Parts: sequence; structure tokens; C-alpha cells
Amino acid sequence: MEKKVNIHEAAEGLKNGKTILYPTDTVWGIGCDASNEEAIQKVNEIKNRDGEKSFIVLVDSVAMLERYVTDFPDVCYDLIDFTEEPLTIIYDQPRNLPKALLAKDGSIGIRVTNDMNCKKLIQKIRKPLVSTSANISGKPTATQFDEIDESIISSVDLILNERTKEVMRKPSSIIKVGSNHNVKVIR
Repeated sequence: MEKKVNIHEAAEGLKNGKTILYPTDTVWGIGCDASNEEAIQKVNEIKNRDGEKSFIVLVDSVAMLERYVTDFPDVCYDLIDFTEEPLTIIYDQPRNLPKALLAKDGSIGIRVTNDMNCKKLIQKIRKPLVSTSANISGKPTATQFDEIDESIISSVDLILNERTKEVMRKPSSIIKVGSNHNVKVIR
């Protein structure tokens, strides 16, 4: 299989445990099927990152999000519905996700993506998608494909051949909604 693939080939690769380099609704990301622990470990290796760091997970809808969050405060519906920019929310007590994705405190950052390619990938694999910035840990985030480190390009299994000339935005805003329903802005 060619490394640069279309959305259908990318989805098949994700189902088979492959890692992918792909444009998100924020920046270029490295991802995999969020239920595949071997693929998650490979993403850590590609980024040269500490396995202790948590990941952001993308879902295609609030309905999918609710399958992975034990306590979904009502304020989250409003935050997701009314935000105009990509928003990642950190939730306490996630469920049905591998421990390899979670932060030390057991929380997880999840974003309902508005990007149509990301939605299609998620819908085709019927699982959340790991999303971490396409950079070596500690290095600047790439805002366009040409800025991605060659070691990442050579290490991922597949590259989604979409929007490679587009300048991406910036990372999402991140907030944490605690089990007491308090909202804290992280980024």
C-alpha cells in the first residue's frame, strides 16, 4: 500500500492497527484507533514522548462522546454547541478507553471534531481517533504539512493525502470539567 492514501484506505489502515498522519480541525496530527494499545504505543514512539502523557481523542458526535464519559455535566452540551473554535474538554472518569490514553489522574481530553475528514475516519472505523500534534515531543507544532519533521513522516504508516497545502490553525482550547462540574481553562 502506498504511504499517501485517501480517506477509505486510511480508515482500512486504522482498522488494521496502522498509525496515520492527518490534518485535523486544528493542526496536523498523528493518530490511530483509540482502542488499539499497540498503535497508541507506536504513536508515543514516533513522537519520542513519555508514555505518561495523555492523549486527546476525537469523536464524531456528542452521542459517541457519551459512550466514553461516565459523568457528562449539562454545561458540556452548551460548551460543545456554542463554541466557535475547536474545544477539547478534559473529563474525569472516562470509560471504555485504554489506560494508555489517560492522564495520570485518570482523566481524558476529548474533542467533538467538526472536520469532515476526521468525522469520516471516525465513522468508518466506528471508534474514537487518537489525535496528538505532528511534532517530536517538545518541538514546535507544525501548522502545515511541509513543516512536519521528516522523522515523523517516515515513521507513520500512512499519510492522509488531504489538505497538504493548507496552513492549519492553532491547537484547540482546552478546558477541564471536574466531577464537581467546575470548569477550569487549561489552554
